Amino acid sequence: MTLYLLPNLLSETANLELSLPSGEGAIVEKLDGLIAEDAKQGRAFLKRLLSQRKVADVPLALLNEHTRDEELEALLQPLLRGQTWGIVSDAGLPCLADPGARLVARARRLRIVIRALPGPCSFVLALMLSGLPAQRFAFHGYLPRDAQELATALHLLQQRAKREGETQVFIETPYRNQRLLQNLLQHLDGDIVLSVACDLTSENEEVSTQTVKEWKARPLLALKALDDRPAVFLFASIAESPRRL
Repeated sequence: MTLYLLPNLLSETANLELSLPSGEGAIVEKLDGLIAEDAKQGRAFLKRLLSQRKVADVPLALLNEHTRDEELEALLQPLLRGQTWGIVSDAGLPCLADPGARLVARARRLRIVIRALPGPCSFVLALMLSGLPAQRFAFHGYLPRDAQELATALHLLQQRAKREGETQVFIETPYRNQRLLQNLLQHLDGDIVLSVACDLTSENEEVSTQTVKEWKARPLLALKALDDRPAVFLFASIAESPRRL
């Protein structure tokens, strides 16, 4: 009766051996079933890690933003009968900005054994690569979509960054990346240091860190086109701004 929290690659071109723990394949081989956000992505995950079993031999269940709370119980029934299942996100670690957190909360109340494996996390890697202060940081997931609500949120986060010395970290749906960058440049002060990290762990990985004033002084697409590229956005208020990275 164990639920394994399984890391997944951040990018299809990421190095499998460097990105995932060496023992993950052995655990996946023994699973009675897998819970995934998307059936296609779940099967791709199994195909990467299985060597002795066929993908079709591993039962697959779905847990995503459309899953109702009352459906969580059904997902956990096999575990309550003594089976071992895993849960995987489309990319990175499950439960972080991910519906898997709801399942883990319910599993804990039912006293199901939970084990987590280490693996790649996009916002942690972005923080490491950005050069921004990491002693104190806050990950906010997705910011509001509404223009006015987004402007208000950015204003409050900027105040927090200045008051607390805290790096602010968030993500966006890839096709809205360019819009978010434009809003950041519009609403943040010129001395705020803004970092954008794209396609982490892939062959096209790119990280740019500079002040908002410096971002405005060059074309918005100083990176390659942002839209349709997985990206993490970070900003901080620091006394001495780093040179462009």
